[in-house]
Amino acid sequence: GSIVYLGMMVGAFFWGGLADKVGRRQSLLICMSVNGFFAFLSSFVQGYGFFLFCRLFSGFGIGGAVPTVFSYFSEVLAREKRGEHLSWLCMFWMIGGIYASAMAWAIIPHYGWSFSMGSAYQFHSWRVFVIVCALPCVSSVVALTFMPESPRFLLEVGKHDEAWMILKQIHDTNMRARGQPEKVFTVNRIKTPKQIDELIEIESDTGTWYRRCFVRIRTELYSIWLTFMRCFNYPVKDNTIKLTAVWFTLSFGYYGLSVWFPDVIKHLQSDEYASRVKHFRNEEVSHFVFNFTLENQIHSNGEYINDRFIMMKFKSVTFEDSLFKNCVFEDITSLNTYFRNCTFVNTTFYNTDLEQYKFVDSELINCTFFHIRTGCQISFDDDYSAYWIYFVNFLGTLAVLPGNIVSALLMDRIGRLTMLGGSMVLSGISCFFLWFGTSESMMIGMLCLYNGLTISAWNSLDVVTVELYPTDRRATGFGFLNALCKAAAVLGNLIFGSLVGITKAIPILLASTVLVCGGLVGLRLPDTRTQVLM
Repeated sequence: GSIVYLGMMVGAFFWGGLADKVGRRQSLLICMSVNGFFAFLSSFVQGYGFFLFCRLFSGFGIGGAVPTVFSYFSEVLAREKRGEHLSWLCMFWMIGGIYASAMAWAIIPHYGWSFSMGSAYQFHSWRVFVIVCALPCVSSVVALTFMPESPRFLLEVGKHDEAWMILKQIHDTNMRARGQPEKVFTVNRIKTPKQIDELIEIESDTGTWYRRCFVRIRTELYSIWLTFMRCFNYPVKDNTIKLTAVWFTLSFGYYGLSVWFPDVIKHLQSDEYASRVKHFRNEEVSHFVFNFTLENQIHSNGEYINDRFIMMKFKSVTFEDSLFKNCVFEDITSLNTYFRNCTFVNTTFYNTDLEQYKFVDSELINCTFFHIRTGCQISFDDDYSAYWIYFVNFLGTLAVLPGNIVSALLMDRIGRLTMLGGSMVLSGISCFFLWFGTSESMMIGMLCLYNGLTISAWNSLDVVTVELYPTDRRATGFGFLNALCKAAAVLGNLIFGSLVGITKAIPILLASTVLVCGGLVGLRLPDTRTQVLM
């Protein structure tokens, strides 16, 4: 999970900067193609290291989508409806989350959807899920090939004729939709931006091809860096600093609690499961055939003589200080099962998954092992909690739908700043309700409430960020803030994840404090509701 965030962090900054140099559409095409290619490749690779490599570059590709697509879309919108339409665009993040959650729920538990080619190549259901999650990216690449470049970007780089043709096409399409096809598109004047001198490529016509390639890459990277540094120049310096604080606090609080919620629910499940454990002490069983499931049990100081354990499932079973003599374990599947300080004498293990690590401080005397299965053998039919994970994730994603609709309808009416500050402050206050979350259903309810409140803050922050930067550094500024968002997410995951099961007070107070402080800073940003894009 963290390796994808790392890739997204670097990708957001790089692709955002590139979009201000080569164009929004071009940058989107390349970054989505990179993501699609490595996402597909990661589905088929067999080594864990290579899998992480593919996920890193998949994240690197998708990291550029958010800053670039918001800049792209905002530059073809009328001022009056800009906030609303950008909010509808934000909704597709939620739709993508619902799609991913639903596909995980529908596909991954089907262990039957797998095949192997010898022992070298394995293809399981989760790999099908990875492919399915890459399909929207592929369709986006196909659709982008038919899309025009941003006319505002073309004007920024001095390509007036191309910009005029695209604007005319937009105008004519809208007029036909309004039933006024006779209206003619006219331009009274074009405001030409001041062109900044580009770096001159030395050795562009001389030297070897790889030397020219190196100089080209170095020039582009330096140009991106210069554009980024201009985000800290007047008149956008103060806005960049305030936006940095808001992005960091919202991301830290949101992603930190997002990882904390499922872990707390899982912890509550574990405590409730452990409270129902059955203890068996000083058992003496001989010449008995065990052929049923044992679950959530602890057996202490037992003696098992000439017993057979046939076609069994052990789920959360522990044997302590027990003796197994002349026994047979055959066709055994186990989950969270251990033999602690036990003694095995003349015992045979055939076709089991009882690997050495499950025998803790145990002594095995004259024992034989045949066909030991390695890896995870339990299926989702045996472990119902796996379904629960996907269901909770699906509910949490679906809970943001009302917030998305409300923010879209009210964005241009009550204003971006009111929605941003109000949503973050309310989210911070809602954190205190977590004190009363003592059951799974209550925690899931809190998760849905929290997600529903924070989505309005995310939507308004996306809109404000796009509107506060001028065209020549809009994608770069958004990319930097999005990269900062991913860094804060990783930090939040580490800090909040380490506190699960230890204390509720620190995560609640920490999340509440950063969200309220970020919301108050957000209220001090300039209002952009009536502002024409710079």
